[in-house]
Amino acid sequence: MTLGSYLTQLLKGNTDVLILSLLQREPMYGHQIMQQLEHASAGFFQVSEGTLYPALYRLVREGFIRSRWLKLPAGPERKVYSLTKKGQDRLNECRSTWDGFAAAMNRVTAPAG
Repeated sequence: MTLGSYLTQLLKGNTDVLILSLLQREPMYGHQIMQQLEHASAGFFQVSEGTLYPALYRLVREGFIRSRWLKLPAGPERKVYSLTKKGQDRLNECRSTWDGFAAAMNRVTAPAG
C-alpha cells in the first residue's frame, strides 16, 4: 500500500466526523465545507465533490444533518447543511472513540525508548 492510498483510506473512514465537526461550528454549503476542510487542516484534507456530496446526502438521510435552501442577497440559492441534535450526539460518540483510538495508536507506534 502506498502512502497516498493509506491517507485516502484514513480520510474515507473519517469523512463523516470531519463534516460533522465543521457543521458544529456553523451551517455551510457544500463547496464551503470542502474549502473549510482544506483550510482547517492546512491543506492535508482535500475532499472531492464525488466524496463529499454522497456523504452529505447519506448524513441527511440518517438524520445527522439537515439541509435547506438559502436565498443569498447577491447570487443563486445554495443548499446549506447544519448539524442536528442526533448529529451532535454522533459527533460526541465519534470524538470519544477517536480519542481512545489515537491514544492506543500513539502507545503502540511511539519509538521505543
